[in-house]
Amino acid sequence: MRWMLLTGCLLFAVPGLAQEKSTETAIAADSKTAELDAYIAKAMHDWNLPGLSIAVVKDGQSVYAKGFGVRAVGQVAQVDAHTRFGMMSTTKAMTAMAVAMLVDEGKLAWDDPVQKTLPWFQLSDAEFSRQLTVRDTLRHNAGVGQNANLLWLRGDLSSRQILERLRELPQDYLPYSSFSYANVMYQLAGELVSAASGMPWDRFVETRIFAPLGMDESSATYAGMLAQHTDNVSTAHFRIDGALHQVEDGTVDSVPAAGAAWSSASDMARWMNFLLAGGEVDGKALVSEKNFQEMFRPQALAAGEFYPTARLTQPHWMTYGLGWFQQDYRGHFVAMHTGSIDGRISIIGLMPDAKLGVYVFGNADHVELRHALLWKVMDLYTDAPSRDWSTELLKLYGELEAKGKADERAQDARRVKGTRPSHRLADYAGTYAHPAFGDVEVSLRDGRLQLRFGPEAVNAGPLKHWQYDSFRWRSGDGRHGESLAQFELASDGSIAAVTLGGDPSVRFARQKRAGQDK
Repeated sequence: MRWMLLTGCLLFAVPGLAQEKSTETAIAADSKTAELDAYIAKAMHDWNLPGLSIAVVKDGQSVYAKGFGVRAVGQVAQVDAHTRFGMMSTTKAMTAMAVAMLVDEGKLAWDDPVQKTLPWFQLSDAEFSRQLTVRDTLRHNAGVGQNANLLWLRGDLSSRQILERLRELPQDYLPYSSFSYANVMYQLAGELVSAASGMPWDRFVETRIFAPLGMDESSATYAGMLAQHTDNVSTAHFRIDGALHQVEDGTVDSVPAAGAAWSSASDMARWMNFLLAGGEVDGKALVSEKNFQEMFRPQALAAGEFYPTARLTQPHWMTYGLGWFQQDYRGHFVAMHTGSIDGRISIIGLMPDAKLGVYVFGNADHVELRHALLWKVMDLYTDAPSRDWSTELLKLYGELEAKGKADERAQDARRVKGTRPSHRLADYAGTYAHPAFGDVEVSLRDGRLQLRFGPEAVNAGPLKHWQYDSFRWRSGDGRHGESLAQFELASDGSIAAVTLGGDPSVRFARQKRAGQDK
């Protein structure tokens, strides 16, 4: 079989025994369904999650596909198995699958240089750029840091512009020496898919994956989901200043191969059954066994800190394949991945030797009930000892949140009180530029400084003086709290630059105003 499982027993059934076994199986299935129903209802209340949908597949069948709660707080429309949610970063597995299909066709090769197909692409290290392979775009260890996310968070750069600006970013670490999750590299993989196939990444995914699997409730982009004109769509929610608020949809359509797809629990059951069948649907292989296996072969060591849940699952190893995190659990191999964007969550988990898969969608930001349900399902459908993952994870993530708030208070306590900016507020106003991240605009409005990064309202907001030439920036609706904006003086005392978030690589240099001496 395509998962290389060994099966060596042939079962012979006596009719009476077969009927008895069928009855026992049905009773066991009903019992699991009832237990999961009750567990989810209580856990959603405990985590304050408005809506959720979940799909479980086992032995090639969809055994559980349901929705719980409401699509939006304060409304009556219910979530069901067909409600649309963003897949976010669980989309990455589809990008890896698309690459694998093109490797089958000889249009790409895992270890071909990226520049063979995209000669225009270059990182800051020209020599490494020539060595960068197709495989490297999918395993998060090519030296590109997470600050590269600012390229698409601006909201006004095309996919090509985002990738072209990577050459202006110093590499965050020596390639292959570490693991750093880099969304933009998956968009590079998407550009490889487009160039090699002759069709855009989204069209490739929809015609070569969604259509054969009958995933009629799925789209490769947010724009594609809107074009389906369905009313059964979840609403995003974010906890701001202690209260849950509806927020506008975020879109990553500028880097779609990294996480732009939308789907439903019903369609995710089809996707998981396809994966657990080794890339086959209705007896037809959409990808070769060799290249299917390559996606699930460990490619890079992944730090357990990436998922704090590992403190409870306690894996002996944790790796990243091509679009999948991997670990051991109770002697099983598990492939999994989360997805997150402001206001929504998702998670997928596969346990191939048990022919078991689970997918969870939620409509509130970073509610880690998703992890609890993944491991609850893994235990329930393999008859493992019962464990209250929801309670344990609520405690774990609650402690992490409390620690974060304590760190903020400690930082507040270190602030030097009574200081003033070195210049008049009007002197800080102007345009500041970064070769990769573009411009930020600082303006004075009604006696208060404002900072804007790109055209999106979520990236604009007031600056509040902190200490000396440091300010706190609260952008958009405040969902991400406050971040540091540190102004820097030149040798002549003039304002030379502003650095965001305390990251020296995110330094924007002051631009000369028209008429100023150069």
